[in-house]
Amino acid sequence: MSESDADKVDLRSEIPRFKEATPPPAFGEFVEHMRRLQDLAVSIDAPDEVYAAARDRAAELVELLAPYQAREGKGPANRSMSLPGRGSLLMPPFRVEKFDAESVVARGVLRRYHLGGGGVAHGGVLPLIFDDNFGNVVFAAKRPISRTAYLHVNYRKVTPLDVPLVVEGTVDRVDGRKTFVTARLTEEDGTLLADAEGLMVQLLPGQP
Repeated sequence: MSESDADKVDLRSEIPRFKEATPPPAFGEFVEHMRRLQDLAVSIDAPDEVYAAARDRAAELVELLAPYQAREGKGPANRSMSLPGRGSLLMPPFRVEKFDAESVVARGVLRRYHLGGGGVAHGGVLPLIFDDNFGNVVFAAKRPISRTAYLHVNYRKVTPLDVPLVVEGTVDRVDGRKTFVTARLTEEDGTLLADAEGLMVQLLPGQP
């Protein structure tokens, strides 16, 4: 199988440990423009001709990028620790500031794309933030590759948009294949917005 053919394979096996990527300079700017497009896509109220023009340009962008679609772990998305959300549009744009066995800390801002209603973040975004943090906590603690078995979120206050936020997670305890983790989401002044606890379980060989 050639390299180009291998890149098209959908591999659904055990989670690999990816190496950190050094993205090309234009990649970070591209991702930020895409984030802005996400914000606009969920907030604009435009006439039909504007939607039609945007549709056509989006189709052109798809045509431009489609030939370069690569297998998981090959492109810079999700592996660029220097970029908000590791360069992944799925992840809220939090930038990791501390990454060691003691704790993993990230800072970021939720945007219009993350709106739930009433001017605050959708509650479903918070489990995603915590789950991503838990994965980083396990990795930073040099624990084996694990998947989330349990995640519980306590919503203490509504989470605002366009306000600097901080998420910090730590290993609570370890029991064999199980890593118990906890985390807090706060505003910069320490105001608690939510906290979470989770269980990460080490994968067995060949387990997806």
